Amino acid sequence: MTEAWPGHQVGEPAFRRAALAVFLAGVAVFATLYAPQALLPELTRSFGVSPASSTLAISTSTGALAVGLLVLGPVSDRRGRTGILHASLAAAALLAVLIALAPSWWVLLVLRGLQGFALAGLPAVAVAYLREELHPAVSSRAIGLYVSGTAIGGLTGRLLSGFLTELGGWRAALGGAAVLAVGCAVAVRLLLPPSRRFAPVLRQGPLLRQLAGAFTDPALLALYGIAALLMGGFVAVYNAGTFRLESEPYSLTPALAGLVFLAYLLGSASSPTAGALADRFGRRLVVPGAVLVMGAGIALTLPTPLWCVVLGLCVLTTGFFAAHGVASGWVAVRAQLGGRAVGQASSLYSFWYYVGSSVGGTLAGRAWSDAGWTGVALLAGGSTLAALLLTVLLGRTRSLERG
Repeated sequence: MTEAWPGHQVGEPAFRRAALAVFLAGVAVFATLYAPQALLPELTRSFGVSPASSTLAISTSTGALAVGLLVLGPVSDRRGRTGILHASLAAAALLAVLIALAPSWWVLLVLRGLQGFALAGLPAVAVAYLREELHPAVSSRAIGLYVSGTAIGGLTGRLLSGFLTELGGWRAALGGAAVLAVGCAVAVRLLLPPSRRFAPVLRQGPLLRQLAGAFTDPALLALYGIAALLMGGFVAVYNAGTFRLESEPYSLTPALAGLVFLAYLLGSASSPTAGALADRFGRRLVVPGAVLVMGAGIALTLPTPLWCVVLGLCVLTTGFFAAHGVASGWVAVRAQLGGRAVGQASSLYSFWYYVGSSVGGTLAGRAWSDAGWTGVALLAGGSTLAALLLTVLLGRTRSLERG
């Protein structure tokens, strides 16, 4: 009977609870993960570190998150999705409180690294959980809603920290993010339906052998590369963007500079929209189109007028979240049709996504210091062009039915 159950469908209370819970989990994870991004100039002043060093407040956490995915993805295939998700949110919320109280720069970085590892629980299981528990006809929409939650979480964390830092400095800003994380963790605990279709992989080979097997599908390889390149370019723009907007000729305050992150609202809309377009026209058409939109956005940030910079960020964000929303769901479908562990494939996608974030975010600080915004745009534009080339190769891979 359980095997015949098709999954939660639109209109059912459990569907709404699952979609809302994963949406709130995305808000919590990305609000805490990226709250320091709007504070990078403030952290530079408070701790006496360089702009390049300040980006470690982001890169340390995203790098540790990438490592955590390699562990928690295979574990979720054996132990289940919901337990890992709840533990992840609880640990991350506790660490968020401790980070706001950090006595030194190095303590802050260590705590951020631990938090990044804890946060890996959500991207390791979210897409796999939705694919398993929701009806196949509506799972793409729910995945788009989850990605929307990550966009709104990133927006909320950045706006909240930008506003609170003017009231009480970086500690107040990160304390506000901690309160949000605790609230979302409690809500997810109350809302998330238990798994009904999870089937544990009881006989798994050694981890290294599993990882090697996950790299045998050219389509998955291309999707991993796209994730790393797009996220690297995206984070590079936003990391360096805070320094650009607080410098001449703009000289914006942290709160005003943080308003540019309202562009994330467009990302929260473009992801489910792209998912619907992919269901209608195919992923092989939608993903490269979204990458082209992202590249156009980067080009628009090059002129000096503030309106042009803001427009470029809006276009960039729209394209990025459209591409990411479709690509992340594509990985789960491709892995399932190819007989691979879905949780592991999704975790590897997220692993390369956050490797790109860590590397791109760190390089952005150096590019800004050495070559200004032109250097940052070249870094992000080069990553986007490479991702576009991978979408061409992806389009030539063998289809597995709808994959």
